[in-house]
Amino acid sequence: MSTTDKNLTTSWGAPVGDNQNSMTAGSRGPTLIQDVHLLEKLAHFNRERVPERVVHAKGAGAHGHFEVTNDLSQYTKASFLSGVGKRTPMFVRFSTVAGELGSSDTVRDPRGFALKFYTEEGNYDLVGNNTPVFFIRDAIKFPDFIHTQKRHPQTHLKNPTAVWDFWSLSPESLHQVTILMSDRGIPATLRHMHGFGSHTFKWVNAAGQAVWVKYHFKTEQGVKNLDVTLAAKLAGEHPDYHTEDLFNAIDQGDFPAWTCYVQIMPLEDADTYRFDPFDVTKVWSQKDYPLIELGRMVLDRNPENYFAEVEQATFSPGAFVPGIEASPDKMLQGRLFAYADAHRYRVGTNHNTLPINRPHAEVNHYQRDGQMTSDSNGGKSVYYEPNSFGGPTEAPQAKPAAFPVSGLAESVAFDHSDHYTQAGDLYRLLSEEERARLVETVVGAMTPVEKEEIKIRQIGHFYKADPEYGQRVAAGLGLSLPEGL
Repeated sequence: MSTTDKNLTTSWGAPVGDNQNSMTAGSRGPTLIQDVHLLEKLAHFNRERVPERVVHAKGAGAHGHFEVTNDLSQYTKASFLSGVGKRTPMFVRFSTVAGELGSSDTVRDPRGFALKFYTEEGNYDLVGNNTPVFFIRDAIKFPDFIHTQKRHPQTHLKNPTAVWDFWSLSPESLHQVTILMSDRGIPATLRHMHGFGSHTFKWVNAAGQAVWVKYHFKTEQGVKNLDVTLAAKLAGEHPDYHTEDLFNAIDQGDFPAWTCYVQIMPLEDADTYRFDPFDVTKVWSQKDYPLIELGRMVLDRNPENYFAEVEQATFSPGAFVPGIEASPDKMLQGRLFAYADAHRYRVGTNHNTLPINRPHAEVNHYQRDGQMTSDSNGGKSVYYEPNSFGGPTEAPQAKPAAFPVSGLAESVAFDHSDHYTQAGDLYRLLSEEERARLVETVVGAMTPVEKEEIKIRQIGHFYKADPEYGQRVAAGLGLSLPEGL
């Protein structure tokens, strides 16, 4: 049968006799409720949009693969990292953070860098950003932070006062704010930016020995950023610029690639390092823990359907495989729950059975039922455990490595409160031209803030990072430095 010979059907497979005219009582009569094809079309149309992501709503994705170029199996037993030349299929989603689904690609915002590895031991998700740090370091602050990035409940407009009020009261944000307000805040394309796992993770080898690890994905296209004037022009004239660029590059055979490196820290160093290695607002010095090449990521195939493959793709930092585990990073600990829970709400409790999320490894569990059950639902097999009927059982060799815990159960802050050294180091690494653009961007972003005390408080943070940094921002805003500095 040729394509033109195919019958249009309902979702239950029955042929549709008329798809142009609804059924009515007489030629001018009211529409009949018995026109089930009409009702199905309208009902499905009303439900075509799943709730957009609360954060990272606007995104683009592609398929590819990861190839190991350096065998680091002495540090991790993860099978997909075992042996030079080992290839693992992947799906990658890039995104902005704060904007809605229809927002512009070229706004000043961090970019999500979410990777799904379809390994033989199950899916491994690495859900990071194009920055090595984040604004906050405890998940309990995340809803409040994101509220400041969203719209005012009365005006429904973006609210710079809320943004800078929160940042000025959360000095741990200064490192990420400096990155965001620098040239790196607006990547030229999704292909011309680095990616980071951001958090600290734990690798465990076959002997049960563990190390702490951070991931770095360095773009092979080179880092390029957009001038603010061009970015604003593109935001108005071509809001899907990054999405189109990624699609066209892959479509034309210009496959983007990233080289993956890791930093490895011995477990015992976490107790003595000059910064808390589990504080996601900090980086590890590459002089202390040099980059070690691990592999190469290549994106070489576009999605066939955006909704099915990009919008319904779900990533969770808690999707681990044997050999990779969590660290005590308090932001990571919160994300282990929050991401998967968001997917259960947004896409459905069976989101991992969708083709884009379905593991390439065999899946055996006792979860049953729930909305959108699209597989056999376990058939007639045993549906509880333990059982006497040969159902799947646990694999003791896959248990996470034991780790010591101590202290009181209480709400505590991080021990290290130095929010300024690394932000100041970053400022001093910039050229004079880059510093000037950074200050100009900060001044422009802070000018609309309604309360002067917020501006003064934030200027104090800039000054503590580097006196010149604070002085230039203060001068740009026409304000004096805070007393006591």
